[in-house]
Amino acid sequence: MTIQITEKRLKNLIQDSVAKTFDSKFMQFGALLLPYVSKKEQKEIEKLYKKPTRKVSKSYLLKA
Repeated sequence: MTIQITEKRLKNLIQDSVAKTFDSKFMQFGALLLPYVSKKEQKEIEKLYKKPTRKVSKSYLLKA
């Protein structure tokens, strides 16, 4: 059984895959650069500015 795929289709598949991987890795890298916030400090922030909305377009779980 062989699968036939055009060169253009293969190129698009590879580009999409690489772009998704880069997006994911850059998001992880960006999350690592965020400063740590203690629970006490977070409570003070929420007291001053209210809780943030929980609307999220994308979320990532980082494994340390």
